[in-house]
Formats: sequence, structure tokens, C-alpha cells
Amino acid sequence: MPEIGAHMSAAGGVSRALDRGDALGLDAIQIFTKNASQWRSKPLEDKEKERFSRRREETGITSVIAHDSYLINLASPERGLFERSLAAFEEELSRCEALRIPWLVMHPGAHRGSGEAEGIKQVGKAIRLALLESGTSHVAVLVETTAGQGTQLGYKFEHLRDILDEAAVPERMGVCLDTCHIFAAGYDIRDREAYDKTLHAFDDIIGLERLKALHVNDSKKELGSRVDRHEHIGRGQIGEQAFAYFLNDARLVSLPFILETPKTDPETQIEMDVINVSLLRKLMRE
Repeated sequence: MPEIGAHMSAAGGVSRALDRGDALGLDAIQIFTKNASQWRSKPLEDKEKERFSRRREETGITSVIAHDSYLINLASPERGLFERSLAAFEEELSRCEALRIPWLVMHPGAHRGSGEAEGIKQVGKAIRLALLESGTSHVAVLVETTAGQGTQLGYKFEHLRDILDEAAVPERMGVCLDTCHIFAAGYDIRDREAYDKTLHAFDDIIGLERLKALHVNDSKKELGSRVDRHEHIGRGQIGEQAFAYFLNDARLVSLPFILETPKTDPETQIEMDVINVSLLRKLMRE
């Protein structure tokens, strides 16, 4: 049975994300191990690492993944930004290792004019270097599918395949599929035929065995818009049925399904994680 979870705030300490996830009855969570909008980060204190480990056992939320900082761009042709991104990515890996988080999700980045082929090659080599230079051994990288805004890489399954091949460390890499992103990138999943076609393409190009986590988000924007705007489940352009296909796909039953939808309804200010999680669980039973 899929593990249903959501991205949880780590404000006040990373272990607080587990407290928040437990309060919502989640099976899994995703966190930032540091402020995602800043380069600098406070070192993880031993007592916080110990509490994080203890709360994982107490809450039963053993499925935890992390997401790296939005500032990181390993595809950047600008040397200064690339070097800063590489150092930050290595730190992200080290923080995951310290917290015993097995997966670090990352966006491939934007090539900013250098071209897709060059950007893909650079990202793959950078991931391989970061895994080596960080001195880590128990954390692996999940390259995330993207919507393809601007010069963003990752909006084609071939991009992710080529990044994984370039990195050449298959035992420490996989893919995170974001439903909103692939839909915005032009992969239809709204009916059974479209869903089967898209999953077949993923399996043929990348391999379903390399899929390790899903971000389950509806899309505010239409198919092929190349615009990344998350919406609550069933309230966007994708609709409920597509999520039922994913949740009841026997090939995906062991994977975490992580919500990254808005935390509140802008009109009613109702807390939405409980509603979205409840709907996903209902769709899973149907």
C-alpha cells in the first residue's frame, strides 16, 4: 500500500516536521533540512539529530525524504553560481546522511543558454562529484521531473535518463515523479489510455525500477503549459481520476506519495493537508 505524506515545515528544528506529520496521521514526510531560500545554514546539533531519530521511531514515520534548496543550480554555466551550488549540494547530502534520510530530491536546474545537452552533461558530472566529495555513503539522489519553465531541464523523461547515465552511479540515484510537473510538461495522465501511455514511456525511457518517490500535486495550468503551479487534488486541470490510477498501480505500491499542495485554501483559510490526504486515501480504496 502506498505511503501517503506531505511536505512538512521544519521550523523550530527538523524533528518538528515529524511532530507535525504525526499530528496529521501521515505515513511519510518530506522536509528541507535547512532554509531552502538561503545559502547559509546552521549546523545540525547533536541533540536535534538524536530527537529526530527518536521521533521517527515514536511516530512510526520511517519514510522520510528531503528536498534540496531552490537556490541550487548545478546546470548553471556561470562558474561562480555553479561552484556555490555544488558546495551547497554537497552540504545537503551531508545533512541527509547525518539524519539518516535515504533520499535527497533535487531539480536538475536551468542551463541558462548553454543548451540542454551541455546542461545535462554538467548536472550528471556534478552529482557524481558531489556524492564523492561529500563523503556520504547512505544517502542517494532523486532527480525530479520538472515543468520546463524557461531553460529548466528535466521536462522530458530523456533528460532524466541522460543525467542518470552521465552520473554513472546507479546504486545511488533514482527519480522523483511530480504529477503537476509532467502534466505541465505535456505528459497527459487524465484518462486510463493517457496514463498507461505516459507510464509506458517512463518505463521505456528511464525504467520504473528507478522511480523511488512521487510528488502528488494537481495543476493550476493546462496540459503542456510548461508552467509549474500546484493545485489541491481534484481542483486543477488534472482531476481526481489520474491520482486513483497512480495510487492503485501495483507497480507503485511501495513508494511514498508526497503532497506539495498549498497548505491553506486562499478563500476559506481552511487547512488543506488533512483534506488532500483524506481524498488520496479514499481514491486508494476505490
